[in-house]
Parts: sequence; structure tokens; C-alpha cells
Amino acid sequence: MGGQLRVIRQRIRSVRSIAKITRAQELIATSRVSKARDRAAAGEPYAREIARAVSTLLSHHTSADHALLDLRPDTARVAVLLITGDRGFCGGYNNNVLRQGEALAALLRQQGKEPLFYLTGRKGIEWYRFRGRPVVREWTQISAAPSYGAAAEIGEELVGAYDTPTRAGGVGEVHVVFTQFVSMLTQRTTVRRILPIEVEEEAGPPGERSPRAPFAFEPSADAVLDSLLHKYVNALIWHMLLTSAAAEQAARRTAMMAATENARQIIGELTRQANTARQAEITTELTEIVGGAAALSDSSRR
Repeated sequence: MGGQLRVIRQRIRSVRSIAKITRAQELIATSRVSKARDRAAAGEPYAREIARAVSTLLSHHTSADHALLDLRPDTARVAVLLITGDRGFCGGYNNNVLRQGEALAALLRQQGKEPLFYLTGRKGIEWYRFRGRPVVREWTQISAAPSYGAAAEIGEELVGAYDTPTRAGGVGEVHVVFTQFVSMLTQRTTVRRILPIEVEEEAGPPGERSPRAPFAFEPSADAVLDSLLHKYVNALIWHMLLTSAAAEQAARRTAMMAATENARQIIGELTRQANTARQAEITTELTEIVGGAAALSDSSRR
């Protein structure tokens, strides 16, 4: 009985140590999620204004043409960018992205397209390496605090693959699988096609046509459009990285909160088991004492 009590007490100490770690991780994630959320909200207007500038340029220069705006007839090869995290302890955040990426790859193969994977985040890279899956390009150490420079590097890589003909190893489409931050308790895994670009022109009130102000493009409308479209792709990827970072911290906070609560429940159950074992031990000791006293009394009478 004493050995069982020692084992239970050792388990209680172990679970308490784990609870301290999960509680610390929860507090760290809580402090970081607000910063990540603010960065994602601050980066959204930039992407919106870039899209508005492209829309304005196209509306004033209808003859403008660019490869990033064209639907490719040859989409035999398709690039898929998966945005995962560099760390764990975030529930199903990484698994949801990987699962959605596998579903997208299966759909593309059914359409006769070959998916080529680009990965960000150590967890996604480890998952593909363990299974021996081929990967075109990898990026790490950017999930916690994404920078525009990292987003621009990823964007230039994907744009370069899109500009290359599929016969020469390029791709005809580019899709991104990321996690959208909705709230502290809700994160939505999303698939979005970013190439070819679909820019929606802003529509005015029904039946009204707003006058177009004259614009002069220097050095030319095509050069301005090329620069804006590249910045637009980079801004899209940057915003996806930022909202994924916020979603990762929120998912980690939720997971660590649940783990801490679970540890507390286990400690309560183990404490009850320890009390029961201790009571049984005390009862056994009292029985032995009473039995010994009775034996001494009988011997003294004899």
C-alpha cells in the first residue's frame, strides 16, 4: 500500500510540473497573440490599397496586359504554398494546413495537374521529409514574426515559377494554404489562388458613372503595372503570413489552456486516489495496532 501511495504522489508532482509549463506557454501565447493580431490588422490596408491602385490603373488603361493577369491555358503544373508554424503546442493548427494541402493536391491530380509544394514552417517541412515527399523550396524561422522581406522573397520565387513556361519547369497556377485569424477562439484554414491575379474593379452606385480623372504614367503604364502587380503578390503573401502567425498564437493559447485545465483535473483525481490509499494505509495500521494490543492482553492474562 505504501508503494502505491508513493507512485501516486510521484505522478501528482509530474503532472504539476507539466501544468506549470502549459500555464507558462498559455501566458506567453496570450501576450503574443495581441501583437500578432495588431500586425495583421495593420498590414491589411496596404494590400487593399495596392489592389485599389491596380484596379485604378486597369480602369484607366484598358489596353494594359500582363502575364500575371492572364489565365494560363497550360496548367499541367501547379504551385502550392503551405504556411505552417515552426513550433508545436498549438493544437491542430499545423495538421489542419497539412490536411487541407493534401486535399488540394488530390483535387489537382484529379484534374490532371501536378502539384509542386513550397513550404514555410519547420513543422510542415518535417512532415514532408518524414514521408519522403519532394519539395521545391523551404523557408523557416518566419512564422513567429513574419517580415515583409521574407514575404517578398517567397513572392519573387512564386512569380518566377509562374513566369516560367510549364514545359521549362514553371507552373500555370499558384495556390496558398494558410490559416485565417477570425477570433481568439476561431481560426479558419483557407485555400486561395493568388496567380493568375484576379483584381476586382471598384463599382460605383448603380446607374451612375463616376468621371475618370486623367492620369499620366511614368515611365509607362506597363512598367507601373508590372511593379504594382509584383508588390500586390508580395503584399498578399505578407498578409497571409501575418494572419497565420496570429492564428498560430491563438491556437497555441487555446491548446495550452485546455492542457492546463486537463492537468488540474488529473491532479484532482490523483489526489483523491492518494487520499483513498492513505486512508486504507491508516486503517491497516490501526487494525495491526489493535490486533497487537489484543494479542498482548491475551498473553498477559495467560
